[in-house]
Amino acid sequence: RLFQVDPSGAYFGWKATAIGKNYVNAKNFLEKRFQDDMELEDAIHTALLTLREGFEGEMNGHNIEVGVVSKSDGKFRLLTPEQIQDYLDEAN
Repeated sequence: RLFQVDPSGAYFGWKATAIGKNYVNAKNFLEKRFQDDMELEDAIHTALLTLREGFEGEMNGHNIEVGVVSKSDGKFRLLTPEQIQDYLDEAN
């Protein structure tokens, strides 16, 4: 689960969400594609496709970051630029 906190201190729980420029379109995109039973690979591809919808310029492994939280131990890790580029190449 994700939690979004606004400046007033109010918080909202989400299964998937977007913030920033063009967030409305990104949230609509996620609502159509997100599923509770997604595998990690599918979730990463969906996240990258969502990001691409509002991204200006070319996305590559060096100008975006992707983080993953493990279900088993709750640890957070960032994907390497090479791993991100592999996912982007698969999505094309």
